[in-house]
Amino acid sequence: MAATTDTLADTPPPGNPVERLREAFNRLDGQQKMGLMIAIAAIIAIIVGTVLWSQQPDWKVLFSNIAEKDGGAIVASLEQQNIPHRMSDSGAIMVPANRVHEVRLKLASQGLPRGGMVGFELMENQKFGTSQFAEQVNYQRGLEGELARTIMSIGSVQSARVHLAIPKPSVFVREEQKPTASVLLNLYPGRGLEPAQIAGITHLVSSSVPQLASSNVTVLDQNGSMLSQLKNKLTEAGLDPTQIKYVREIENTIVQRIEEILKPVLGPENFKVQVAADIDFSQSEQTAEIYKPNSSPETSVIRSTQNNEMASVNQSAGGVPGALTNQPPVPATAPLTTPPTGNTGAPGKPGKPGENQGQVDAAGITAPLNALGQPISTTKNSTTNYEVDKTIRYTKQGMGNIRRLTTAVVVNHRKDVDKAGKPITKPLPEAEMKQINDLVREAMGFNKERGDSVSLANAPFTEITKPDHSLPVWKDPENISYAKDLLKYLLIAAIVAFLYLKVIQPSLKTMFPPPKPEEPTTAEGVAGAAGHVAISGEPGEDGEGAEVHIDHYAVKVQKARDIAQADPKAVANIIKDWMGANAA
Repeated sequence: MAATTDTLADTPPPGNPVERLREAFNRLDGQQKMGLMIAIAAIIAIIVGTVLWSQQPDWKVLFSNIAEKDGGAIVASLEQQNIPHRMSDSGAIMVPANRVHEVRLKLASQGLPRGGMVGFELMENQKFGTSQFAEQVNYQRGLEGELARTIMSIGSVQSARVHLAIPKPSVFVREEQKPTASVLLNLYPGRGLEPAQIAGITHLVSSSVPQLASSNVTVLDQNGSMLSQLKNKLTEAGLDPTQIKYVREIENTIVQRIEEILKPVLGPENFKVQVAADIDFSQSEQTAEIYKPNSSPETSVIRSTQNNEMASVNQSAGGVPGALTNQPPVPATAPLTTPPTGNTGAPGKPGKPGENQGQVDAAGITAPLNALGQPISTTKNSTTNYEVDKTIRYTKQGMGNIRRLTTAVVVNHRKDVDKAGKPITKPLPEAEMKQINDLVREAMGFNKERGDSVSLANAPFTEITKPDHSLPVWKDPENISYAKDLLKYLLIAAIVAFLYLKVIQPSLKTMFPPPKPEEPTTAEGVAGAAGHVAISGEPGEDGEGAEVHIDHYAVKVQKARDIAQADPKAVANIIKDWMGANAA
């Protein structure tokens, strides 16, 4: 009993872990201490390096192929904003991948990059006393830069250069030289410009310079091909790109209408449609005047009426021709036989006062006389103009009318299964083909007078295997990014596991070796050793002297139970000693 108590008393109670580590470190010799320090330093270095490597960002290109002046301005702005960056071997500026878009927006707000060109900001730094020539040169440089920036906003244009040749105006020159311009475009790989875009660039430059005609603007690409000449050739040949586009739109519209009506009947992959449209782009104007035959006066509209009445005195010729005839008439004298003035009337009847007696001619018609007794001749004319029934027709025929439509439709055979269960195809019946033909005619707006035609064929389709253009899983950029991140974390976990199993755990076993068991000499010693085995989990000896190695907790507990059943008093004394030692 005393030996057991002494053995348990020699075992140091659990204290502060720092003190235990210090005591364990002091028990090591100089070589072990040096090895342990080197191992700890290596572990710390590996852990720090792994953490820094895992936190290192992925670098992506911010800008590439930029001018040196723009590159210097961008680097200065990044350093001012404390944004990490680096230069690649090809001269590209790289920033962390998660900040690419943010940095681009910040630089764009500062007007960077400028594309190696200057705009009208060149005019803001004019020095005092600048000559007119220098001011004109700076203005022309600024205008060229602004035009180049505007052209670069087109999606297919990567960069642009504009050169203006503006002659100096002079009052001593009769025929002034017109300004000209040249535009050099650097297009993105695999992209091109449509004729409408080329025309837009030409008119953009010509509208920005006074008296610059669009025909004096030359547009080139990076290969030296003259794009503006292609546009002029098409225009001279009568090929307007807008007209070609209009024809395609009409054809596509008709094809879409036919497909929409045939899809529910045949299925989307069982027919093909093609339409050719003949469009009339000529424009004509016609003016016609149509006159109807004369109608009766009762139904006609009077336009104007003119009545003329003329009275004249009939003077009979008298006298001898000659000078005497031209003498002025002598004063009139009333003859003795002339009835008194104012008495006129018919022959054989007395005249009434105030009337002149008329002269009776050979026909027995009495002509009126004037105051001198001369006969008066009266003429009356009446003219009536009627409105002419006229129709004026003005006709203007617009361009873009459809002359003729030609439609071709091919329908696939219907799929079926024969008696043996093999898939076969059968042609469609005539009634169904006629129904499809009628549907196509109605959908396209068939016009027989216009000369439209529809060709409908029924033939088996050849199955074409579409190539799979999708990237494999191991080539997908997104999957590659995920794999890199996963590999990074797996590598960190492997390093930590290696350090724990090969470095930390052996070092701990070296610093904290398990206590050696003591051989009991008495029953109490056996009980004490058994109790020590039950608590510490180290191997002890049984009553027969055989060595027992206990590797499992349940086995240890069962061993302690067996000892307690064999000698319960000894176990009780051991527990009392433990409690007394803890109380002390």
